[in-house]
Amino acid sequence: MNKDLINSLAWGGGIVALALGASFARSQGYIDHETTLRIVLGATGLMIVAFGNRIPKTFVPGAGARKAQRVAAWSMVISGLVYTAAFLFAPIATAVMIGCGAVIAGIAVTFGYCLSLRSRARAA
Repeated sequence: MNKDLINSLAWGGGIVALALGASFARSQGYIDHETTLRIVLGATGLMIVAFGNRIPKTFVPGAGARKAQRVAAWSMVISGLVYTAAFLFAPIATAVMIGCGAVIAGIAVTFGYCLSLRSRARAA
């Protein structure tokens, strides 16, 4: 099986196991609903960071594609860290706005950079 697929399935399974464990702890009265939410969504942010860290380790033949990969990796890692920090420390309503905004901004930066690379390549 592909190493990236195994890594992705492991992250998915880990988050499901973490969610089930947090839900069980909540049902037993050890943690409250907000803590359960923070644990699961914080882990989701760490998954974004891990996937962003994996991006530059995959091979692409073109120099432009490698540049785009580096920008995508940085934007995913930074937006994932902001997402995680927001859900760990900010009030939930604020964390949703900050976390989702950070991920959307990371996607927009990557998309904008890819478009700028494309326009530079067409001009050359």
